[in-house]
Amino acid sequence: MKTVIELKNMRFFAHHGVFSQETVVGNEFMVNLHIEADLTEACKTDNIEHTINYASVYEVVKSEMQKPSRLMENAAYRIMERIKASFPQIVHLEVRIAKMNPPVGGEVERSEISLSC
Repeated sequence: MKTVIELKNMRFFAHHGVFSQETVVGNEFMVNLHIEADLTEACKTDNIEHTINYASVYEVVKSEMQKPSRLMENAAYRIMERIKASFPQIVHLEVRIAKMNPPVGGEVERSEISLSC
C-alpha cells in the first residue's frame, strides 16, 4: 500500500547563494517535500514507530537549511540523502527548494529547483 506524505511551504531564512551578498544578507526559502512510502504497518497498528515522523523530517530539513550552500541543488541533495538514510521505507522522495525574490536583476517571485529519487 502506497502512502503519500507531503510537507508544504516550510519557510526558512538561510544564507544560500553564489553571490557574496547572498551569503551575508540571506534570503527566505521555501522547502516542499513529497514522500511516498509503504506504511501499511502504520495503517494497521496506529503506532508512530511504524511511520515517518513529520517532526523528525522537519528537523532534518531545518538542520540542512542552516548550513550555507552556494547552490540550492546542494542543499536539496543533502536534505534528500539524510531523509532517505533516516527512513528506509521511502520508495520515492521529491525535494523542492525555492528562493524568494532571487537576485536576477528583475522582478521574480522565486527561483525553484526540484530533485527526486
